Amino acid sequence: MNTGQPPDPPEPYTVLGLTPGATAAEITAAYRRAVRDCHPDAPHPDRDRLAAVIAAYRHLRDQLAARQSEHRRRAETRPAGGHDIPVRVRLDTAPPGPDLRAGPVRHHPGPRR
Repeated sequence: MNTGQPPDPPEPYTVLGLTPGATAAEITAAYRRAVRDCHPDAPHPDRDRLAAVIAAYRHLRDQLAARQSEHRRRAETRPAGGHDIPVRVRLDTAPPGPDLRAGPVRHHPGPRR
């Protein structure tokens, strides 16, 4: 029965023949394979499927870019060292530096060439 509303668009992973956990490389490979099969220059072109493949790839590519952007943003706001607990450093207990009372250290120049 037709309700007058357009049908829901197909799931992007289904259009490309992938599972939802697919990597970026797998998405790209599936896209290229699908485009090659339904391209207008192919033996049996299918313009409707080509449009669906392109739309699915763009949707997944944009989702992946958004996830990567979010990941980078979170990494930039994370404190140095990746710890969420503030670290306090006491300056009076810093490890001792070199003993400067003995004078500069002279290194042997090594054999002459």
